[in-house]
Amino acid sequence: MKRIYLDNQSNARLDERVFDVMKPFFLEYYGNPQSIYSLGCVSKDALEIARKQVADYVHADAGEIIFTSCGTESNNLAIKGVAEALKPKGEHIVVSAIEHFSVLNAVKKLQRDGFEITYIPVDEKGNVSEAKLLKALRKDTFLVSIQYSNSEVGTIQDIKKLASEVKNRKVNDFIVFHTDAVSAGGMMPIDVKELGVDALTLSSSVMYGPKGIAALYLKKGLRIVPQMDGGVQEHSKRAGTENIPAIVGFGKACEIAKEETIANSRKIEKLRNKLIEELPKRIEHIYLNGALENRLSGNVNFSIEFVEGEALFLLLDAKGIMAASGSACANKNLKMSHVLDAMKVDVAVGQGSILFTLSKYNTEEDIGYVLEEFPKIVKRLRDMSPLYSYFIQTGKRKPAGTQTDFDGRDHCHCGIEV
Repeated sequence: MKRIYLDNQSNARLDERVFDVMKPFFLEYYGNPQSIYSLGCVSKDALEIARKQVADYVHADAGEIIFTSCGTESNNLAIKGVAEALKPKGEHIVVSAIEHFSVLNAVKKLQRDGFEITYIPVDEKGNVSEAKLLKALRKDTFLVSIQYSNSEVGTIQDIKKLASEVKNRKVNDFIVFHTDAVSAGGMMPIDVKELGVDALTLSSSVMYGPKGIAALYLKKGLRIVPQMDGGVQEHSKRAGTENIPAIVGFGKACEIAKEETIANSRKIEKLRNKLIEELPKRIEHIYLNGALENRLSGNVNFSIEFVEGEALFLLLDAKGIMAASGSACANKNLKMSHVLDAMKVDVAVGQGSILFTLSKYNTEEDIGYVLEEFPKIVKRLRDMSPLYSYFIQTGKRKPAGTQTDFDGRDHCHCGIEV
């Protein structure tokens, strides 16, 4: 069976050049970088070289990079750490409605602790409105967090403009602007100085680097309260023994990305465009989610009406095509992602969403295989769907929800007995 991996926003394949530089730090140079003997000094040097590599990728100073275990930890450190440090300056935080759950759940926790949160809505393409963002600012607003690009629908926000306008509004003496740039890492150039942000989250796992390592860019002079109590690692901002092999790999991944991102993105974009252009020609009642322009080069997100996303996901996997579903079929309830919900996608359509995220390792042959097999899977599911049968017979759509099939048993829209 073919194996076509199209879930690269979840985790991307490790670049072999990254693995090569990591291997010695598992087997030879395993000293603790906080130790002063020679083996520890080797690890310490490697740590600082990698810090510089990550900093160079985002055009920051090495001292502004804090290593963490993942993007979720970086987002939590940025949101909670800044909130605790700057609470005397205000109690109001602004985020977009389509942030990653590591941002949304972090601010929910802060809300329980007494902070006030405003969620900025997005339009039908997933764009954050500059006017609505500025309108939400208050005299006690001290933190704004807007993601650079959305991992689910691919929409890229104009962070440079949004950050500039927020700063120029000057509703408060000091407002921190944080952006979650995890999905942008390795897919587009990132320059924190040009963007004008105070904090930025980056993760290795989607950049062809190792899992279990990420970074938080924190502008020099910005105060933050550590979220883990312990030692003096990472400038006393993130305690815990450093994961040197992973950090070395992350540094190498950033070095490669700095040189190859633009060329890789051009190649990936051609493959993406082929999927976006060809699938609607082969499948009826299919809708692209997210903006066509200002979209991540590897992102393809479609909603396919009269089928259910989990069923698409499972049948694709049976053909060796690994993708992601934007919906969940559980407890007889069809749930649409919070991103599509915020974009006001019709539930009856959004429940059939499927996400393909491409990498530099995907080929024309991969895309051709998807274009050949995917329409067959959609047809198979629609042939089993009472909703589609009803539509063919009447030309009308039934409301979304669990339906009763002709034999009296309850079924999901995907046709799987529940």
